[in-house]
Amino acid sequence: MVRVRFAPSPTGFLHIGSARTFIFNWLYARHQAGTMILRIDDTDVERNTEASLNSIFEGLRWLGLGWDEEYRQSERLNLHREIAGAIFEKGLAYRDFTPPESDAAERSRAEGTWLFNSGMRELPRAESDRRAAAGERFALRFRVPREPERTIRFVDAVYGEQAKSTADIEDFALLRSDGMPTYHTASCADDADLGISHIIRGQDHLTNTFKHILIFEAAGAAAPQFAHLPLLVAPDGTKLSKRRHGPVVSVTTYRDAGFLAHAYVNFLCLLGWSPKDDREQMTQQELIDAFSFEGINRSNAVVNFKEDDPFDPKATWLNAEHIRALSVDDLARLLLPFVCAAGYHTDLDRMTQITPLIRERIKLLSDAGSVADFFFVEDLPPYDPAELIPQKGDRPLAAAVLEKGRQVLEAVPFDHQSLEGGLRKAADELKIKTGQMFQPIRVAVCGRKNAPPLFSTLEVLGRETCLKRIGQAIRLLQ
Repeated sequence: MVRVRFAPSPTGFLHIGSARTFIFNWLYARHQAGTMILRIDDTDVERNTEASLNSIFEGLRWLGLGWDEEYRQSERLNLHREIAGAIFEKGLAYRDFTPPESDAAERSRAEGTWLFNSGMRELPRAESDRRAAAGERFALRFRVPREPERTIRFVDAVYGEQAKSTADIEDFALLRSDGMPTYHTASCADDADLGISHIIRGQDHLTNTFKHILIFEAAGAAAPQFAHLPLLVAPDGTKLSKRRHGPVVSVTTYRDAGFLAHAYVNFLCLLGWSPKDDREQMTQQELIDAFSFEGINRSNAVVNFKEDDPFDPKATWLNAEHIRALSVDDLARLLLPFVCAAGYHTDLDRMTQITPLIRERIKLLSDAGSVADFFFVEDLPPYDPAELIPQKGDRPLAAAVLEKGRQVLEAVPFDHQSLEGGLRKAADELKIKTGQMFQPIRVAVCGRKNAPPLFSTLEVLGRETCLKRIGQAIRLLQ
């Protein structure tokens, strides 16, 4: 039975790299008809915040994938301590009474080569028990095999065979001097207790795996299978971080900008994974069916944002494609809050009328306010009257076109077909091209040349609004 877990620490927002890790775990669980577990790794009490926890849940819920079981490490501390204690009783760990400040100084002097404190490692058990009973604080360290040393090996599902000698692994802590379990202890204890079958996490955890295998062995538990994921990096190759790259690394930035959740999931999947064919736009079920470890690349994946555009062009392109795949009703419901947030007042019925006209023109849900603003205002903002002049025309021609257009709009039924027929006939009567007829009217009613299809726009705006705006345009030309 496949059981995977996503284990964020509530010390910040949901990073897009963490979101991708969650998605890959979720896809593998669903592909294998397994179980997806959310485990909050909240044992770092000094750095945990409720705001960070809320932000993580907020981001995960927006992604819309869900999970099957949920746990918090802070509620499982007794288990972590029991496993650390059992490892100690087997002689595979020892108490280290070195004060934290002295330990830090010793490590600093070693310049990255520190492996263990021989005085503590070789301290007789009776002496260790006596000092502990006297209340002396200690950290509990794993007794990494030294003589003879051994080579730890495992096969990573992405990076292949991995090996490391225990001569290169320090005696890492299982419990800190305050009695709290370390990340290594808590993570392995929970993975074993929850029956995790596959650990899917970032490549930056690859070196931790050798320590974790030692813990699993010492605890008498089988190690899960491991799959490490390539990191997400900026265009300059640096690892994405909030300090260096700002809000572009936060999942909620994309939600607030108007990305569809599934479109963004689709985009994150393509950062370091491919379905081994030419597909890019994929449904959720297509992603589930296609996902495999074999499709994951070993090279780091670049998020191609720029200084003047915080979003990867592929992300916005995919979002636009997914927007076009939505039904009008579904898209209108998603657009409405963004239009209202832009300061315009409308309702769902009106938004449903407008949506077919702007669907091909937006890449983000937040684009709707600027693309469709003229539908929601009583009076258009100022625009250059020169925009009303048709190509190869002049002001008198523009005035004649607008006057003729006003006569047509006053006379014909106000539907797409009648409006188109009437305005085409008017162009013939004026002996001008249809483009010369349509441009001044489009600018008059929309305030710009680049606007949705003219006849549908006129129909949605309504006769009264269109006539009023054409009248204002005529006065502008005068």
